[in-house]
Amino acid sequence: MTAKSLLKTVLPSFAYDWLRSRQRGRSRILRRLGRGAHLGGLRRRTPVGGTGFGDSRGQIIDRYYIEKFLAAHAGDVRGRVLEFGDDSYARRFGGSKAAKVDVLHRFEGNPHATIVADLARGEQIPSAVFDCIICTQVLLLIYDVPAAIRTLHRILKPGGVVLVTAPGIQKMARGDMNLTGDYWRFTTLSLRRLFEEVFPGEQVEVNAYGNVLTAIAFLHGFAVEDLRREDLEYYDPDFQVSIGLRAVKPLPRSGS
Repeated sequence: MTAKSLLKTVLPSFAYDWLRSRQRGRSRILRRLGRGAHLGGLRRRTPVGGTGFGDSRGQIIDRYYIEKFLAAHAGDVRGRVLEFGDDSYARRFGGSKAAKVDVLHRFEGNPHATIVADLARGEQIPSAVFDCIICTQVLLLIYDVPAAIRTLHRILKPGGVVLVTAPGIQKMARGDMNLTGDYWRFTTLSLRRLFEEVFPGEQVEVNAYGNVLTAIAFLHGFAVEDLRREDLEYYDPDFQVSIGLRAVKPLPRSGS
């Protein structure tokens, strides 16, 4: 008979329950002391950085990853380019290679927009006209993501490239939530499978960025300047802060 069984046999039930509760409390204290689980300033229910994404402190952490991804594929930003909201990334990463840049926005009133359209429907966007599409942090705001991906494929020229970034671990974008909706967070697997329903699998490349530290820092509204470079560059596949995807619309087969 074990000591636990013996105590349960000889002690009244109320005494046994009291002893068990004391042991559980003591175990919790020992775990905290032994494992160093002192959360310090992170033991709070609101973000350290307030309501923002960290822009008040410096560069936003997911923007660091987005720009790292775009820099790696800057050679694709060429010819006629489509971007969303404004043309800053097309100009920055395309430079003189971006011969013509269009800007898509869902609503009238954006002074940068040359095309006003809903990407999920896309009737106003001509087919097979863009050499490159820069689609950063857009798909999370569209409920019908498969329809949006079909539009991206349709409006690309054969041989054209779409560069997509999407959030993995990220808080709600409250302004977008109130205006148009903030619907999705992705993984490398989910984003790949969505695009492989339209693009050939061998033409889809996916990368993820982030780790537990950068995820926590991003959620708390810290900035790039609060971290070390080695903190940002370490990648843990279980903590995908930002995801980048490159997909190519294939050229027609010879003779077709």
